[in-house]
Amino acid sequence: MEMEKLGDGEDSLMLNGSVSESLNTDRVTLEDGYDAEEPCSQEQEGFLQHVSSQKTQFTDFEGKTSFGMSVFNLSNAIMGSGILGLAFAMSNTGVILFVILLISIALLSSYSIHLLLKCSGVVGIRAYEQLGQRAFGSVGKILAALIITIHNVGAMSSYLYIIKYELPLVIQAFLGLTEPTGDWYLNGNILIIIVSILIILPLALMKHLGYLGYTSGFSLSCMVFFLCAVIYKKTVISCPLNATHTEHHVYTNGNSTTEESCTPKLFTVNTQTAYAIPIIAFAFVCHPEVLPIYTELRRATKKRMQNVANVSIFAMFVMYLMTALFGYLTFYGEVDSEMLHTYNKVDPLDKLVLSVRLAVLVAVTLTVPVVLFPIRRAIQQLLCPGQDFRWWRHILIAVCLLITVNLLVIFIPNIKDIFGVIGSTSAPSLIFILPSIFYIRIVPKEKEPLFSRTKIQAALFATLGFVFMIMSLSFMIVDWVTTGRSNMGGH
Repeated sequence: MEMEKLGDGEDSLMLNGSVSESLNTDRVTLEDGYDAEEPCSQEQEGFLQHVSSQKTQFTDFEGKTSFGMSVFNLSNAIMGSGILGLAFAMSNTGVILFVILLISIALLSSYSIHLLLKCSGVVGIRAYEQLGQRAFGSVGKILAALIITIHNVGAMSSYLYIIKYELPLVIQAFLGLTEPTGDWYLNGNILIIIVSILIILPLALMKHLGYLGYTSGFSLSCMVFFLCAVIYKKTVISCPLNATHTEHHVYTNGNSTTEESCTPKLFTVNTQTAYAIPIIAFAFVCHPEVLPIYTELRRATKKRMQNVANVSIFAMFVMYLMTALFGYLTFYGEVDSEMLHTYNKVDPLDKLVLSVRLAVLVAVTLTVPVVLFPIRRAIQQLLCPGQDFRWWRHILIAVCLLITVNLLVIFIPNIKDIFGVIGSTSAPSLIFILPSIFYIRIVPKEKEPLFSRTKIQAALFATLGFVFMIMSLSFMIVDWVTTGRSNMGGH
């Protein structure tokens, strides 16, 4: 296999030629400029591979996804249903504290991706599960695969829950119906099955994640439309809210008549403030998708992929900030944890709001296939590492995953708390803990001693992840005990 420098210094090495897979151990020259023993068992979708004495031809493509399409895919992976709860988070932290938290989490997420890419460059691996194996053996591989699977199944389920409950209401409103009729096309369980079969499954059967760049771009455009509508609604909805009414509904609240309720707060601390931090933190979870997108990036180098990540995080930071700010300045303390519900209280038949809800539905629907790819990759790493690509296996895993998620959404009506626990454990693991401990274990002591500045930073980063995890779980337990319900939001 021929190696070719791409000009980005020691962080810019790419392997060209035929892509091969092997379970053998080879001596290879790595991105960071030294040799290491490297197990070459890789997943099929274009990971960096190395020549071994027993080639196993898996696929013969090298990364062909453009920089822009990669940005679309990663941005779509970052953009989750949590954007609907950011205005609620701002109302419970205040504008300045929210901005500080948002900037901090965005920077921490970028640093986390830097650690992942650094580990990938050191050992020539672009699979999260294989990084786990390199760091801690089979236990690390299984742990990484399970965390990715659990987190992304939870994310897929949250998106399908939005479809289940919002799509019937949108159809009902567009048909001009004031009450549900019981017809099949207003049954959320039937609708998620139809959407899964007709839209999600065909996209999930794409061979390579890069092909979803176009649908990711369209999904993001739907969220831009949502942002534009939020900004516009700020100009037409008066404060207090009981000053805005239609013949259909008057939304009143005893506290809305005071001048204080229409004044933005810069710093706020209340019983709901604790939930704001996890909501903001989990809004930037995209780490299971980083390495698959890196795999398919054209002219892939660590520097180029870091630029993809930075552009994506910055774009989502701007969208998050604008959505939260204008949503909060519209409703102030009256904003719901799901912002679209607040607009619905003002005027349930507002055509613009209905269009926005439809756009959000399209966005979350097109995000599901992007989230499914890392789960399939993790399952294949566990069950059939190093095997040739097979369409039947590619299709079977996607079908089984969609059936499982649909059954969860249909038969477990109160799954919010379960996913809250999953999100409180898997998200900090993916953002903070795993990238840090992988970095400490994988980067050789000869290159960076254990007590070097970078490894100490990584250790502190992992500690922060444990703090987030313990804090999130503690707040949820206290909330369950005191109120019997959970207000946890997330990605």
